[in-house]
Amino acid sequence: MNRTLLMKKNAQRAKRKARVRGKIFGTAEKPRVTVFRSNKHIYAQAIDDVAGVTLAAADGRKMGLKANKEAAAKVAEAIAAAMKEKGIETAVFDRNGYIYHGVVAAFAEALRENGIQV
Repeated sequence: MNRTLLMKKNAQRAKRKARVRGKIFGTAEKPRVTVFRSNKHIYAQAIDDVAGVTLAAADGRKMGLKANKEAAAKVAEAIAAAMKEKGIETAVFDRNGYIYHGVVAAFAEALRENGIQV
């Protein structure tokens, strides 16, 4: 991929991320669930922005998964289980500047299927 095209793509994602992050906020009762996807893996965190701590996390790389829809569903299942252990039923979804499509959409749908209201 052309370097300037990649820089433009990353800059557009950064703008989307900043715009969305200005509107959402996580608390201990309703944390912000953020998703990060690279070309190879997918990661997720439940974050309490008030205290600045991560309440739960799931790492697709450590689970031996790639960045596809099936892996996104398994990572969502893992983070949902960790959140339920802490008594968290609702969350705010942070798509982290990614377009709500494909892997990111599959992750959010799997969170809902596993009992986390986003």
